[in-house]
Amino acid sequence: MSLDWSKREFEVYVLLYAAHCNFIETEEERNYILSKVDEATYNKMHTEIVAESDHINLEKIKLYLRDNKYSEAEKEKLIRDIKKVFFADGTVDVMEKKVFGVLQKILN
Repeated sequence: MSLDWSKREFEVYVLLYAAHCNFIETEEERNYILSKVDEATYNKMHTEIVAESDHINLEKIKLYLRDNKYSEAEKEKLIRDIKKVFFADGTVDVMEKKVFGVLQKILN
């Protein structure tokens, strides 16, 4: 599998993965992600997230990080953005907490 994504596309993919982890993408989560990217990129990455399994989504995230240079500062910023997605609707459920731990482990 080869991913031909820009860093922005990768970041949107990760944020959408976070938003979809509990199978509910709230309007607040959507709006937060759209505040970071144009609608065409959002729609492209959204299609990829929903079309594939959770396992494939995580494998793509790991693959991108393995094959691309990502600084510690970029990783820390992405972790902060993931937190903002989770808190966008005002609550963080058990599934979101679990996925945050997984993403944090992958990114560190």
